[in-house]
Amino acid sequence: MHLVRYLSPVDGRPVPGVRTVDAVAPLPGVNSFAELLRLSLEELRAEVDKAGETLPVAGLTFLPPLDGRGEVWCAGVTYERSRGARMEESSEQSVYDKVYTADRPELFQKAPAWRVVVDGEPVGIRSDSGHDVPEPELAVVANSHGEIVGFTVCNDMSSRSIEGVNPLYVPQAKLFAGGCALASGIRPVWEVADPKKLGIDLVIRRGGDEVFSGTTSTEKLVRELQDLIDVLFLPNDFPDGVILATGTGIVPELDFALAEGDVITITIDEVGTLTNTVAAGREPFGFLATDNLEGIR
Repeated sequence: MHLVRYLSPVDGRPVPGVRTVDAVAPLPGVNSFAELLRLSLEELRAEVDKAGETLPVAGLTFLPPLDGRGEVWCAGVTYERSRGARMEESSEQSVYDKVYTADRPELFQKAPAWRVVVDGEPVGIRSDSGHDVPEPELAVVANSHGEIVGFTVCNDMSSRSIEGVNPLYVPQAKLFAGGCALASGIRPVWEVADPKKLGIDLVIRRGGDEVFSGTTSTEKLVRELQDLIDVLFLPNDFPDGVILATGTGIVPELDFALAEGDVITITIDEVGTLTNTVAAGREPFGFLATDNLEGIR
């Protein structure tokens, strides 16, 4: 089961629902994910149990599982592989070595809800970078009370060339059009036995050929998930919930860079799959602003 948002086939408005393999059931009386994520975990689970009559998945358009004032944040350098990759590319290697073992995690804002792309939509690479990679990550979904309510798949797109020049360029290396993708569904926390024992797989295809693949496990994540959420909530309110991507344990070697047209597929056991095709520059993502203004995202 996954919590999803989709466009109503009747009037085109976004509808929160519960998806099984080939069917979706709307949540009666719930108009947005923001409403769901204002509830306590117990209350949210009760609302899910009220799901209405199902309709077929075929032909439906699914939206990112976040809306309203929801935000996506990221944690950095939480896997040993990430620490090593950041040190390889950076002119300031000690910064990444220190943050990996520090009490305080690296946290940064990735995108507001309206900037997020979903499974099947394009992801972006910067036109001024030249060396971009995907970062496959388990994303933790927290409600406004700081409770973990579910998990999804995140692709935290990153410019290695920009961050490598200077760690202070991290915002430019991380925040750009098409830079944040989420799977269309949230797997409820009560359906995931142990989120610290999930396999993560990444495959990149170019012209139909596999040009990179990698695998890791959340067992290698050095931070505890609730600890990351607690640090995030300490100085901030998230009235419509927040999604926190927890870092990557898969980073291609320095001789690999994404190209326009590459197809990126990320799969996390028990959570879901996310597939996107790479587009370059800001122009392919103008639809995000337009759709937001028209109220269809």
